[in-house]
Amino acid sequence: MSTNLYITATEERSGKSAIVLGVMQLLLREVRKAAFFRPIINDPGDGHRDHDINLILSEYQLDIPYEDTYAYTLKEARELINSGQHALLLENILKKYKQLEAKYNFVLCEGTDFQGKDSAFEFDLNADIAANLGAPVMVVASGRKKASDEIVSLTQLTVDALEEKGLDVVAAVINRVSHEQDTQDIVSRIQSKAQCAELLVYAIAEDESLGNPSMGDVCRWLDGQILYGHGRMDTLVDNYIIAAMQIGNFLEYIDEGSLIITPGDRSDITLASLASRLSSSYPNIAGVVLTGGIEPSPTVHRLIEGWTGVPVPIVSVQGHTYQATQKLNELYGRIQPDDQKKIASALGLFESSVNVRELRERVVERKSTKITPKMFEYSLVEKAASDRQRIVLPEGTGERVLRATDILLRRAVADITLLGPVDEILNKANGLGLDLSAAQIIDPVQSEMFGDYKQTYMELRKKKGVTEDIAHDRMADPTYFGTMMVFKGAADGMVSGSVNTTAHTIRPAFEFIKTKPGASIVSSVFLMCLKDRVLVFGDCAVNPNPGAPQLAEIAISSAHTARIFGVEPRVAMLSYSTGSSGAGADVEKIIEATDLARKRAQECCPDLPIEGPLQYDAAIDPAVAATKLPGSDVAGRATVFVFPDLNAGNNTYKAVQRAAQAVAIGPVLQGLNKPVNDLSRGCTVPDIVNTVAITAIQAQAEKE
Repeated sequence: MSTNLYITATEERSGKSAIVLGVMQLLLREVRKAAFFRPIINDPGDGHRDHDINLILSEYQLDIPYEDTYAYTLKEARELINSGQHALLLENILKKYKQLEAKYNFVLCEGTDFQGKDSAFEFDLNADIAANLGAPVMVVASGRKKASDEIVSLTQLTVDALEEKGLDVVAAVINRVSHEQDTQDIVSRIQSKAQCAELLVYAIAEDESLGNPSMGDVCRWLDGQILYGHGRMDTLVDNYIIAAMQIGNFLEYIDEGSLIITPGDRSDITLASLASRLSSSYPNIAGVVLTGGIEPSPTVHRLIEGWTGVPVPIVSVQGHTYQATQKLNELYGRIQPDDQKKIASALGLFESSVNVRELRERVVERKSTKITPKMFEYSLVEKAASDRQRIVLPEGTGERVLRATDILLRRAVADITLLGPVDEILNKANGLGLDLSAAQIIDPVQSEMFGDYKQTYMELRKKKGVTEDIAHDRMADPTYFGTMMVFKGAADGMVSGSVNTTAHTIRPAFEFIKTKPGASIVSSVFLMCLKDRVLVFGDCAVNPNPGAPQLAEIAISSAHTARIFGVEPRVAMLSYSTGSSGAGADVEKIIEATDLARKRAQECCPDLPIEGPLQYDAAIDPAVAATKLPGSDVAGRATVFVFPDLNAGNNTYKAVQRAAQAVAIGPVLQGLNKPVNDLSRGCTVPDIVNTVAITAIQAQAEKE
């Protein structure tokens, strides 16, 4: 198994940090413990951290001390080399690297940023470090403002130069390629070169949302002070306008994404800029920079403060207008650790442009048997995105649902339908700075499907006394409408419950989606992500006191669900007794349920190992199992845990979640004809993203 990879750029502003994000995500799916290391960083300044180290540690929650993630600043490295201590530099870098290698299964290394004065020096330095670490190399080249011939030529020269230094170049990523260029033609031409025949080559088109700075970037770059619009600092800047004309002339020059730069005492320009943002006749500007350290007068401040929801950010900076403009010309967009929109866009672009499976085989030769919560969560997203399903979210006006939708669409996890008043959803999304352009938004009552759905519901439930008026009211409820979309095939699955109760979420599914053939109940499991494995707990959310036949059915359904999510099922039927050590009605129920489950397994999955009754410790701990039930295929190795009742299951999953700091994903409903899943009303945005991915994977399995 490979243990490291060195990612190096060829010049500044290559978008290397976005590629590092994507590669680290790939690694976390495959490697139990991955570390991040930058041998040489730019001097980030007093009290600041290196941008890329901070981004990776924050996004992937890597528990690595910051001081362990780099060896030297570029200035320190240059001084050592100039003083004839090149060998000492490499020795100390290797020492730092080895400290990480001893603790982690894989170390992803990132080279310098090429922001120094001598790019040739940095190129050679990166090559020497990679060779000293024994790391294969991934080259990130920039296609920005380059013709295809130039891209091909420079990439070949870079690969040749690195291989001449004895390095193993495994891949080249040509980033920021113009949309007018044929990326596949560029890839083919590079691979046709003799030195690049075995090279993995990928070309990624330019994404302005990643390259353009945000208003937050502008404020940080100019060391400015935010006066208004604190909640809109993620607005992207596309161009700069120095405003010195009278208002009538100035307004002729504004464009979409314009940053207005004007002296702080030009209140007329400031107010005109705000007014233009509220007018549908003018493009949406990004924000305003007030120079000279001059803030609006008290009367103007009072006027703006009384404006409900200041529509654009306004930042005050020191220095005159020319100084601010000159400094802004050196600014470029960077992916900040708290900018989930940019991170999702970068990861989505990487996954759509890079053959992840091919790269994985080259970088990580064999898959680890261990899996962390982060690895599992990413595997969910990857599997869901491999065959996108249509998922409907009835609670379309909720902020958490909208934020999750934005991430799901950027990551291309699923095709999303939101239910609710269209204008309200769009206005909320716009106010939150979210892009829902790829989502389908339906107001149930206004939908052309409403009449058909109402009639269908009335026919399905007429024996229950459902009249046309009742059917109208039911279908006006987004949860019923969304469930009917799944029933009729307009959606492949539904996720709800961030606002609605569990009963309200799953009642429509019980009414007309019904259970699968041969299934008598709907049950649930939680996917419990421990530090190094994933376990399946059922039923912890639906059935209060199942009998032996129901427990047998829960066991078979849970094993099937485990397989869908890549967990090899070994089923433990839990009790307060192991084997024949105890007696009583509760134990007898588990004995009967185990026998029934084994008989059902013979019909559908004869190789499924099922054991019961088992105590929890005997099911999970090999040492205890060796004493209490030696020779069992399940004891000590169980992956699917079937609890005797809801009281035991619900309390145990919560105890494990808290005590072991496990990530509990679910509940995942099973037994329905089509997938419908419930959220906790306290769910977070990542919870919603995970549940949508789970529902999509269930939909894939149903179609298979």
